[in-house]
Amino acid sequence: MTVAEIGLGLQSDKRAGDYARLARRAEEHGFDVLSVFGDLMYQPPVFPLLEMAAATERVRLGAACLNPYSAAPYEIAGQLAALDLASHGRAYLGLARGTWLGAVGIAQPRPLTALAEAVEVVYRLLAGDPGGFEGKVFRLAPGTVLRYAVHRPRPPLLLGAWGPKGAALAGRIADEIKVGGSANPAMVPVVRERVARGAAEAGRDPEEIGVVLGAVTVVDADGAAARARARTEVAMYLAVVADLDPTAEVPADLLARVKELVDAGRHADAGRLIPDDLLDLFAFSGDPEQVAAQAQALIDAGVRRVEFGTPHGLTDDGGVELLGAAVLPMLDRSPRAVNR
Repeated sequence: MTVAEIGLGLQSDKRAGDYARLARRAEEHGFDVLSVFGDLMYQPPVFPLLEMAAATERVRLGAACLNPYSAAPYEIAGQLAALDLASHGRAYLGLARGTWLGAVGIAQPRPLTALAEAVEVVYRLLAGDPGGFEGKVFRLAPGTVLRYAVHRPRPPLLLGAWGPKGAALAGRIADEIKVGGSANPAMVPVVRERVARGAAEAGRDPEEIGVVLGAVTVVDADGAAARARARTEVAMYLAVVADLDPTAEVPADLLARVKELVDAGRHADAGRLIPDDLLDLFAFSGDPEQVAAQAQALIDAGVRRVEFGTPHGLTDDGGVELLGAAVLPMLDRSPRAVNR
């Protein structure tokens, strides 16, 4: 069995230079993967990723995730090729259907088909395949090839998905599936079962597909302050992810009240309504011991990677430092732990 990895997920809201500093510290502490979110109206992730590639030597890097509606597959292929070249082969391809694109007038028809065909187009371009591709959503005319050199024809693929159909697609074509916004160990066997269905259709071993869980993370020596900050962060997406988790029992009236307060801009008030047990399903938060215990529960459930998401701490640097210096040393990532 593969030793579990630990990653950091960064929001692309920082200044030039911040990404390099945080990436260097993360690599020094032993993190394995650095991801940059592709959220609507934030900086395109390729800028932070290229800065981090220049500042590191070992960690894998990728966007989690790009989508084939706001960026055409040929553009995704170009960004991936640039990152893979700059990092000397450490890039991964992260794709998802995307969220809230209606705010910028972008429809998302046939999402599973769009994702599968986007992957096909990206890898055909990176491989220099001149044969063309005629899909239901995307196409390449015969002879359409990239006009620059690439480092690898197939960097590994991560698909972001919660539902059964998206997970089955990951089982057919992906190297990893990421369930974003979850810190819930009970989701791991659910995702594994869904992935296995797709893997069986493709004649693949389902154990080849790694399960990644990641969520808002706030760690601080003052555990109560960290959890208060996490509650505010989780309130902003609880109404979305709670309905996606079949193992979570979230009262409808609580969700309605949280959404009402968030829509009114009262995020802190909304967060205060979230009880401890519910918070722990959708965020890593508290002092280092609390956060390490949550991460260990996911490792023991069989994830390939735990991803600690933004904001990491009460400050960016403080959170990364505590995660690296205090949380990581507490984790048992051995195959023995994964198989418990």
